Amino acid sequence: MILVGPLAAGKTTLGALVAERLGHPFVDIDDIAWSYCAEVGWSLDRLLERDEAVGWAAAEREWEPARAHAVERTVSDHPEAVIALGAGYTSFTTPDHAEQVRRALAPIPDVVHLVPSPDPARSVVVLRERAITSRGKDWIIEGHDWIARWVADPLAAEVAAATVHTDGISPDQSAEQLVQLRECLLAELAA
Repeated sequence: MILVGPLAAGKTTLGALVAERLGHPFVDIDDIAWSYCAEVGWSLDRLLERDEAVGWAAAEREWEPARAHAVERTVSDHPEAVIALGAGYTSFTTPDHAEQVRRALAPIPDVVHLVPSPDPARSVVVLRERAITSRGKDWIIEGHDWIARWVADPLAAEVAAATVHTDGISPDQSAEQLVQLRECLLAELAA
């Protein structure tokens, strides 16, 4: 199972719970991506240098090839894992990189998009509250509202077989819903 969605959607929390329930390993791409990014010439230091030189939004665009590569490598290297893909790994300004991620995720029948609510405005409010609480940051950088951008970006929903809304539902309830959804998605594939 691969969980996609905006920052603070619960991908890491729910991914770990689902992996435990399924008896599979859990992989958070944020924990392993830099080794894959290095394969195409990117490091955290380079990203921070580019951020300082051109600003966060431009540095994010320049970093897109490395993020797309990291998705491909994570999926191929961890076929039995429950994987949490950070928000930036399904948000691209370059169509070629978005397509690269679509192709990498296409064979996976249980990609699930996590957002708090079917209402994008409500999702932004909930995610911002979670981000401030958990990370002390509102994710409005240089006038760019990254949370709103990630919520509005269509790629995460496009690559997913289903969307799960988590607002007002406990992590344990959401994890159970994801396990049941996975069973349905795999049954559909087998039919």
